[in-house]
Amino acid sequence: MEVLEGNQIHVIKPVLPKLNSLFEYAVSEENGCWLFHPSWHMCIYKRMFESENKILTKEGVIHFLELYEVKSLPYSPELSEFITGPLMDALSESCLYSRSPGQLLGSGSPLGLKLQKFLVTYVSLLPEETKSHFLLKFIQRMADRHWCAVPILFLSKALASLPRCKALGGEGLLALRDVLQCTMITHQVLLRGAAQCYLLQTAMHLVDVEKVSLSDISAFLVSLRQEESLGRGTMLWTELCDWLRVNERYFRQSLIGGSDGQETSLNAYVKKLVQEFVKSPGWERESCFMPDWLEARLTSLMVLLAVDVEGMKTQFREKQRTQNVLRIFLDPLLDALGKLATNAYMPLLRTDRCLQLLARLLHSCVPRGSSGQDDEVSSVLQTSIMSVADSVSQFVLRRLTMNELQSVADLDRCQLYLKVLAELTSLQVKQGWKAGNPISRVISPLKNACIHHLQEAEDGEEPTLGHQVQRAVSMATLAALCEAVDQHPVLQLDAEPMDRFLSTLPLNQMLQKPRSEEQNGCVHPLENGSVFEESSSSQGWGKIAAQYLHDQWVCLSFLLRKHYPLIPTTESDRLECFLPAVEMPVQTLRSALDVLTVLPAGCILPVFRCMEVLVPKLLTSDESLCIESFDMAWKIISSLSNTQLTFWPNLKAFIHFVFNNEILTIAAKLKGQGYFKIKEIMCKIIEMSSIKTGVFNILICHCCQSWIAAACGVSHSSLFSSAKDYSELVLEACVFGTVFRRDQRLIQDVQTFIENLGQDCAANIIIENTKREDYYVRICAVKFLCLLDGSNISHKLFIEDLAIQLLDKDESTSRSRTRYHENSLQHRVKNRAWQTLLVLFPRFDQNFLNGIIDKIFHAGFTNNQASIKYFIEWIIILILHKFPQFLPKFWDCFSYGEEKLKTSICTFLSVLSHLDIIIQNIPEKRLVLKQALTIALQWCLSHNFSVRLYALVALKKAWQLCKALKFEECDAWTTVIECSLSQAESMHGAGNARKNWQRIQDHFFFSTFHPLKDYCLETIFYTLPRLSGITEEEWITLDKFASFTDIPSNTGSHWYLSGTALGELSPGDWSQQDRGYTLGEAESQSEWADVQKKIIPWGHKALESDLELMFQDRAAKLGKSISRLIVVASLIDKPTNLGGLCRTCEVFGAAVLVVGSLQCVSDRQFQHLSVSAEQWLPLVEVRPAQLTDYLQQKKAEGYTVIGVEQTAQSSDLAQYRFPEKSLLLLGNEREGIPANLIQQLDVCVEIPQQGIIRSLNVHVSGALLIWEYTRQQLLGCAGLAS
Repeated sequence: MEVLEGNQIHVIKPVLPKLNSLFEYAVSEENGCWLFHPSWHMCIYKRMFESENKILTKEGVIHFLELYEVKSLPYSPELSEFITGPLMDALSESCLYSRSPGQLLGSGSPLGLKLQKFLVTYVSLLPEETKSHFLLKFIQRMADRHWCAVPILFLSKALASLPRCKALGGEGLLALRDVLQCTMITHQVLLRGAAQCYLLQTAMHLVDVEKVSLSDISAFLVSLRQEESLGRGTMLWTELCDWLRVNERYFRQSLIGGSDGQETSLNAYVKKLVQEFVKSPGWERESCFMPDWLEARLTSLMVLLAVDVEGMKTQFREKQRTQNVLRIFLDPLLDALGKLATNAYMPLLRTDRCLQLLARLLHSCVPRGSSGQDDEVSSVLQTSIMSVADSVSQFVLRRLTMNELQSVADLDRCQLYLKVLAELTSLQVKQGWKAGNPISRVISPLKNACIHHLQEAEDGEEPTLGHQVQRAVSMATLAALCEAVDQHPVLQLDAEPMDRFLSTLPLNQMLQKPRSEEQNGCVHPLENGSVFEESSSSQGWGKIAAQYLHDQWVCLSFLLRKHYPLIPTTESDRLECFLPAVEMPVQTLRSALDVLTVLPAGCILPVFRCMEVLVPKLLTSDESLCIESFDMAWKIISSLSNTQLTFWPNLKAFIHFVFNNEILTIAAKLKGQGYFKIKEIMCKIIEMSSIKTGVFNILICHCCQSWIAAACGVSHSSLFSSAKDYSELVLEACVFGTVFRRDQRLIQDVQTFIENLGQDCAANIIIENTKREDYYVRICAVKFLCLLDGSNISHKLFIEDLAIQLLDKDESTSRSRTRYHENSLQHRVKNRAWQTLLVLFPRFDQNFLNGIIDKIFHAGFTNNQASIKYFIEWIIILILHKFPQFLPKFWDCFSYGEEKLKTSICTFLSVLSHLDIIIQNIPEKRLVLKQALTIALQWCLSHNFSVRLYALVALKKAWQLCKALKFEECDAWTTVIECSLSQAESMHGAGNARKNWQRIQDHFFFSTFHPLKDYCLETIFYTLPRLSGITEEEWITLDKFASFTDIPSNTGSHWYLSGTALGELSPGDWSQQDRGYTLGEAESQSEWADVQKKIIPWGHKALESDLELMFQDRAAKLGKSISRLIVVASLIDKPTNLGGLCRTCEVFGAAVLVVGSLQCVSDRQFQHLSVSAEQWLPLVEVRPAQLTDYLQQKKAEGYTVIGVEQTAQSSDLAQYRFPEKSLLLLGNEREGIPANLIQQLDVCVEIPQQGIIRSLNVHVSGALLIWEYTRQQLLGCAGLAS
């Protein structure tokens, strides 16, 4: 408990295994009972669970979940209470479910998997009499709080993995329904749907069917969102049908199943359910309000389930029986629907319920996924419903046109009627649109009656409620007819009267609020005898008026698109006003701006569509008005950024409006204020996309689709030429992608995990993939670029302009920060830029390369991460292969002084190692080979170990090529080259040098990679990033390219797949580095001494002895006292601490100071504290990842490894005696010494303290120990002298 008072994981983690011992001793081996009450153990875990350090919390949770993996503990009520209490509180933290380091993206949460295993094991060990109680309490605890998307998902998945048992009754099923409500609050739709799927599986696995009725089950099922989890055609639907089939005879009798108790089958239940639903209850008074949709959803769901269960019983041998069962279910509904047109006295409630059930059945019957093509059930259902289409359509016609809709509540009925009419129209078109069909017979009368109602003149009095409701109904109906004609052009309307009416309709005419009259009120008697009166004038009238305006603009949008050629571009072009709204575009656009100020967000879509048609016509003649339109529209969109339901449709309409290809072309041609306004909005959208994922996706997808369509049409080639004026949009798309916060990465990881489950998770089938991830922006841009034709002059100019911008982007990124971390935003941007340049390379010709070749070579000299260097080297190889004329410029790159080149020369030596590819198109190869050998030999003399290795690889490859081509001119060099290569194979010094030589030869870039055969999207975007160690967020698989169908794929399959085994390799441990030493150099002290030697590779003589001096001998040469103390500061981050330690080590004569990176020496803060001590003290680079190997080697050399850390068994500094060969390991400023390195220590020494603060600055701690070591050594020397 004392240790747990700390907050550092490296101190606490070594103590956790002791808990296992405590549990072992706490349980009697004889009878398996608790000897020591488990609540004491729970106190320890509770302390960890409540820690502010979430890493500690996660370790504690994982350790607790792993308890039952080793030992089965006896049952304890307190343990169960702890699980449903503090453990579930801790599990609510989303951050605990993050991936472990090195774990692949989408492989799932380690804690989620452990939770699943723990729950399965724990529940299986529970006594049967307590199992039901525990699970009920567990589920109720889940329902007691609002959970984030990730924890509720993994808890639901753990429950679903429990083996089948009869543990839950009606109360448990009700608790599961409550948990379902918890899943609805998250905005993560896929995770929400997946959690619902798992909760349904939980119900099927754990519910005791004898304790619940079919009514209970149907009530639970209807609480699921069918559009997210429970859809026909999925594996989950099939599993549910099978569960119902197996258990249907065992359910508790339902009240709806009949009072005789004899018939409890699913079919009987559903048949009765439909009858009760369709039949209007005699006791229920007529109501103004529509019935709730919940009952219709429930009834339609159970009908479809029962039919599919029946299909399982017949095993597809008796399809006729399945059809008969469906017709039996539908008979009451079809009977009622068939009487709609003739029975004028059918209760309103009954007609509403029948139409609701009709709409739900048509919406839900079509299976999701591939099974929806030949589905017998949906075909029979649709055919049956079309048999009553005439009656239903005539009923809808009467209700919409005969002034029967008189109240505010009737507007909801209007929407129901229009929805049913739209469904029937789609079915009729699907079955074949023939003259005189039932739907066509009502469309024309419907249109004429609506126009008539809207043309009725006002009598000067304030309008009545019934009159205004009929006007709203008529406008909504006309809007629905316009949308139907847009969707199904086969529909024929007598267009001229309708067009003329719509065009003369006063724009933005508000639907006047009706007069308040008592007789207009709708009176509802309640059960207690009181009366509720709906005020006629009032509630919700603003919403009705807004919908009226919306419908008006829907009709106008239809009219403008239909008569687009008639819209004049200037006032002088206007003809006689037959269609005023069309022929006076300025007034229409001004009206659009006016209406945007009053309409709510859900009603502005048709206004944007009208503006999309009008602005291209007016941009030349009235640019200021168009700019005002852009500003107004953007102001609305930017204010909607947090409104999920309306934001995405409105954003799409806005982008289609502002970035209409015709608008872009005209604006680019004029180069006026409109052009710059569009670019300003473009920048704002890209900026918004950094905080709202998916915004840029819609923009780039729309523009690329528009430009592709323009590129394919000969007459529209001018539309594509404007793409060059907006090439910065494609540039930003090519390098787009933010570095996610930790919580964003977690959501992305879990979503990928769910997507990887494929059909095993029904949510993947039902929920449409919106493709809003950042990498789809780059995929869209790359697929667009792949479709461009280099022989087309406009395409060529666009590609060349983009390539120059990409090179400038790389250069500006390098200038903005000369030092950047791996996987930082700068690294990713540069990586993406070079990936795109590789994609564009085949379209480059020699003239264009003449202008950019210097920039490409210059990039080779820049300080870059390994992944970027591979791309630069690859493109240089391809350039030299295709255009050997650039070889002289390439040779010039080797002519700079060694100090200027530093280790960036490795880039060009790597290119030289692929000489066989470079000289393929050169007839005279001798001169090139001779030059290559000369350069390789020259750089074999470098003092830098890395450069020598790369030069030796290039030398070996070039020499092999010479021998293969049998060039006799090189025979004179045989002795020198063979000796050099032989010397490399037997690499002088310790084993690490030889190991590094083998590593670099086995590296994929030199052993397997083929610059020509591997030139494909797979290598560029997936294989090379994977092998070069860049974060998985940058790996884009071919599956993602294929799944993005908004842009067509290039026809060449070779352009996608690699022709070598490169994709089968695993990442190696060698990577290119521009500065400092390589990974292998930081592994042994003797090898570091070799690093600084300038050797002659072909020399066989023993090297001079002074070049083999160890660190202490160098110190003696400087006149300093001999010391065997090594100070290791690789874990320290701050340059001030490192600079101070360097000075302290030099003053007290330490043998060497080991740092994590030698780059720290150039830091001003380091130099300010070190005051040139680094010039007199040997500094060695050992990266933190190599510390374990380094410490082991030092131990083998006789060093005692001493850690400066407070642990349970630390030695007091005042009492500790330092050995002569001591290695002092200092911890990180914040985290101290990691647990894996504490295990490598021979001893821990702590500084005695008297104060309350329990730690010292790491430089101060190190200085105290260095002085104590020096003091003891000085005393020892004095004792020997005396």
